[in-house]
Formats: sequence, C-alpha cells, structure tokens
Amino acid sequence: MPDSNLPSIQLANAITAQIGQLRRRLALAPPGEAAQILANVLDYDTGLLGEVTELVSTGSRFAKVNSERGILPPEVWLALGRAANELNSVGVDLTEHTGAIKKVAAPALSSSGPTAAPVASAMVVRRHR
Repeated sequence: MPDSNLPSIQLANAITAQIGQLRRRLALAPPGEAAQILANVLDYDTGLLGEVTELVSTGSRFAKVNSERGILPPEVWLALGRAANELNSVGVDLTEHTGAIKKVAAPALSSSGPTAAPVASAMVVRRHR
C-alpha cells in the first residue's frame, strides 16, 4: 500500500483537490471569469494543460526505465507514452483557440453604445437540438 504520508503523495492529493475546486468555480463563473480561467489553464507554455502533459511524459519515462528492468509491463510504458502524445496533440490543437477565449476574458475597451448579442454558430446550434 502506498505511503500517503510522503510529501509527494500529499502534494499530488492537494493538487487534485485544488483542480476539483477550480472545476467547480469554472462551472459557476460568469463568462469573463470563466474565460480567464480557461485561458490560464490552456496556456500551453505556462498553464495547467502543459504541466499535466509534462507530468505524464515524465511518468512515461519512469515507466520505460521500469519496463526495461522488468518491474512494469511494457504496456504501461506504451499507454503512458500514448497519453503524453495525445495530451500534447490536444494542447497544440487548443493553442489555436486560446486567442478567442482570451478575447472573452478581456474587459470591454469601450462601453459606448450597445454591443451585439453573440450568435451561436451552426455547430453549437446543432449540438443543442
């Protein structure tokens, strides 16, 4: 049984709890704040997604070494490697959309005149039917 008193395990548990808190706050946040949260999380250079990708990649290297020693089955290494690659791919895909998210997060530059209501794209409309 793993030792839950180890500082690294306590850190992992604390981070997991904080991510849960962040998820709940995101669900309740007004659009501007939610966009700020997402922009920070999805920033691949400094955000959560990039760090999680690196964490899984580090785990893959750990699994590789221990697979070669016969401690872990090679499937564990392969699965972690695939997960790291997929997370990286998702991060690259999302990077092109963070600009749009940041625009929602940015405060309005001028409050003169009414602003047009956002219009849902055809894809969004189809998904909600």
